[in-house]
Amino acid sequence: MNRLLIALFFFGVLHGVAHAESDVYLCVDEHGKKEYKNTGATKGCKKVELIGITVVPAPVLPSSAKKAPGKAASSPADFPKVDEGTQKARDSDRKQILQEELKSEEQKLAELKKEYNNGEPERRGDERNYAKYQERTIMMKDDISRTEKNIEALRREIGNLK
Repeated sequence: MNRLLIALFFFGVLHGVAHAESDVYLCVDEHGKKEYKNTGATKGCKKVELIGITVVPAPVLPSSAKKAPGKAASSPADFPKVDEGTQKARDSDRKQILQEELKSEEQKLAELKKEYNNGEPERRGDERNYAKYQERTIMMKDDISRTEKNIEALRREIGNLK
């Protein structure tokens, strides 16, 4: 008798959980944003009737394709490979390109800082309104910050090369 009560209790709990998880509500807020929820207690929510969910098991992989735990993923056998000399040439070209980009970014930074003049750039004729001058000054400061971040990223990338 005791086992029967326990079994009925668990069946009721499991049935309630399964039923609660199957209820889905579509809620639309005052801005028209749609959101799906598992509770419909809020305003603007309507219960959505869902067709049964189909579960498809993952395909079974052959034992040769299974990865051993802890091993890094490797390229497939038919993946094209590049010989060492070609790869070194590519790495050298990449490093040269990055160094050229770094040089141009450093030149750009020097020009921006010169024009920025420590936060007091020269006013232009079209900047009779002080707000326009301030806006341009803020944009210049943002350009300097962005260029400095680009330089940092390029230096990091060059440092990561072999």
